[in-house]
Amino acid sequence: MRIKQISVSSLFGIFDHLIPLNIDDRITVIHGPNGFGKTAILRILNGFFNSRYSELRSIPFRNFRVDFDDDSNVEIIKNADDSKKIEKNFIFTFHNTNEDIVNFEPKLRPDMENFPISILDDFIPGLERIAIRKWLYTPTKEILSLDEVLERFNNLLPLDFKSQKEPDWLGKLKNKIHVRLIESQRLLNFVPNRRSKSDDRTSSMLSTVSAYSDELAKLMQDKFKEYGTISQSLDRTFPMRVVKQQSSPDLTEEELRNQLNELEETRFRLIEVGLLDQDEDSEFQIQPQDIDESTKNALSVYVDDVEKKLDVFTEIATKINLLKKIINNKFSYKEVNFSKEKGFRFTTLYNSSLSDSKTLSPTDLSSGEQHELVLLYELLFKVQPNSLVLIDEPELSLHVGWQVQFLKDLQEITKLADLDILLATHSPDIIQDRWDLTVELKGLGK
Repeated sequence: MRIKQISVSSLFGIFDHLIPLNIDDRITVIHGPNGFGKTAILRILNGFFNSRYSELRSIPFRNFRVDFDDDSNVEIIKNADDSKKIEKNFIFTFHNTNEDIVNFEPKLRPDMENFPISILDDFIPGLERIAIRKWLYTPTKEILSLDEVLERFNNLLPLDFKSQKEPDWLGKLKNKIHVRLIESQRLLNFVPNRRSKSDDRTSSMLSTVSAYSDELAKLMQDKFKEYGTISQSLDRTFPMRVVKQQSSPDLTEEELRNQLNELEETRFRLIEVGLLDQDEDSEFQIQPQDIDESTKNALSVYVDDVEKKLDVFTEIATKINLLKKIINNKFSYKEVNFSKEKGFRFTTLYNSSLSDSKTLSPTDLSSGEQHELVLLYELLFKVQPNSLVLIDEPELSLHVGWQVQFLKDLQEITKLADLDILLATHSPDIIQDRWDLTVELKGLGK
């Protein structure tokens, strides 16, 4: 199930927009002057599918509709005459393919009676309690009341404290349609951490590139552990399976040699991207110069086993290779590699009289380089297949040359990661000659 069209009426009380998505090309670009609602449309879409309903209330519009490729649709209808009643500020209406209509009126905050105020700091990164019913939201420096905190961050609360249970039809719809928003501000993360001598939590600010570097290292380590587990299991039963293996007259010596060579090439590629260690050589020492019938069966079992072991890395290695190719084609005088210990490993490609070190941390990258790295990593590693990814202002901090290449890189990623993309941009350099992918947001009378 995929989204095929989005429409909004009376956005900001002014604009009516219709946005058909490019189902076949999988990339849709919306453009238009500032203030026409590009970012607002992405926020509404993300707010609905990720249950961030305070976003829907904060953006003025009358009706927002999403049409799906199975001819069903969902509408968000604002109750403009009852805006002060938070719990009935809008209604969701779902029209399914059987022409049935179901409704849901979401509440934006939990019931106030006996609400455990102390949990808010634990579950909302960036929130610091400064009074009995006042909080500082550090990312925006806003002072928020309890009502404002509950309305804005209801989606982050545990299920036991959410405002209300969503109906089954809405849960099923959101399980079929996955939406992720990559915002224009993407270089900082707020993460919760505990104070050493109490159970209270604070929020610390961490660069996104550092967080993603640590995350990638963990992903690589997990895959290496999985590889080790499968290796132990196969190695334990290897002798028995060799004995039971029946001779295969169809398998020629040349085919066996080719299979062994392909495994060696695969192993080398995995070493290059940091998923296998160089000292894993010992497992691949068998050379296929002299293969006779007495060894063919054993080598046939060996080849099957190694293929199963290395298959563990196929998906993550493909993503790392594409990330490496795009980054190294763009970053001047810098090269990225990867390791299970540190994730991203950057080195300089020049000699500097100011430093003996050629190693860079991810935070040593320029703002534009960090934006590019974060965006590519999110698309490849943070989004599940068959999702719709919303990208706001991908051109932010990017050199014109990188903008020109952006859509081509995006096409490679959408094929590999199985994604649909809806992006909002001001940049003609992003679009280049692909105006066939674009939808212009127009003003009144156009």
